[in-house]
Amino acid sequence: MLSRHKFEIKVGGRKIRLGERTLIMGVLNVTPDSFSDGGRYLSPRRAIEHALKMARQGADWIDVGGESTRPGSHPVPAEEELRRVIPVIQALHHRMPTLKISIDTTKAEVAEEAVRAGATIINDVSGLRFDPKLAGVARRHGTPLILMHIRGRPRTMQQKPFAKSIWRSVSTGLAWSIRAAIRSGVHRSQLIVDPGLGFGKTRRQNFEILAELERLNIFHLPILVGTSRKSFVQAIVAGEGLAKRAVAPGISLTRAALKGGATKRLTKIATKSFWALSGMGRESVHRLLIGDAAAVTASILAGAHIVRVHDVESILPAARIADAILNARSRK
Repeated sequence: MLSRHKFEIKVGGRKIRLGERTLIMGVLNVTPDSFSDGGRYLSPRRAIEHALKMARQGADWIDVGGESTRPGSHPVPAEEELRRVIPVIQALHHRMPTLKISIDTTKAEVAEEAVRAGATIINDVSGLRFDPKLAGVARRHGTPLILMHIRGRPRTMQQKPFAKSIWRSVSTGLAWSIRAAIRSGVHRSQLIVDPGLGFGKTRRQNFEILAELERLNIFHLPILVGTSRKSFVQAIVAGEGLAKRAVAPGISLTRAALKGGATKRLTKIATKSFWALSGMGRESVHRLLIGDAAAVTASILAGAHIVRVHDVESILPAARIADAILNARSRK
């Protein structure tokens, strides 16, 4: 456990202090095929209602994405991504002008239109690898730019071979992304790093990153962590060990699930909604939420400034407890 570093960042022209308390980024997938809630919020009306609900529950930022990045997913054209996200961002900005909206995209064209529509943060899961011009959008508009580490592309990232040293991969990958952003004119003070849990890592590697998250402090930048509803957390909750690799977010890899025809079933399941996976009862859902809360708590105690979550109301109490522990330690 450590005393979390403090930073100051500009969002929508206003300075925000990071590190005094954890910021909650609520996930809004405006897609038909995201691993956790694909199709649930594809309707603009339902997406807007859900975003406003998350804001009322305590979300500081809303992360709007129009392209799934689950393992095995295919990219969508910019036109389709824009059709999904722009009406939602415009409506949210109109309904709640003070709400901080992040656009989750790897395309400069989508980021540009999203910022014009009211987004004030850019979240790039590719760390500028898929479209380097995205950094120019952040520079022109002065938005924070979240740089995530990913190995490969969503379609193939969970296929072997995996990195022999995950920390070497994460540190060199993020260093490359940071240099690319700064070369494009983005102020270093506007950068946030994300180790990309679940993106091209084995189950054990994801937990290695959580166990030593403080190693990201070498970059002297705010840290964002997303563990929400991911299979490496769910597998441990279900009683699995660290040895088996995570196949796809949103899947609890129990022994029963791995018997007979597992590969075909898991590939099929990977395209389904998190909540529709197995007819989970309330008790099972409750256990998974506890697992998510535990992972978020670990992230915060290890130094995360922002946590990206789907279940704001359930996770907020855990974040508050972790913040209280950090604050108590820093005042000793």
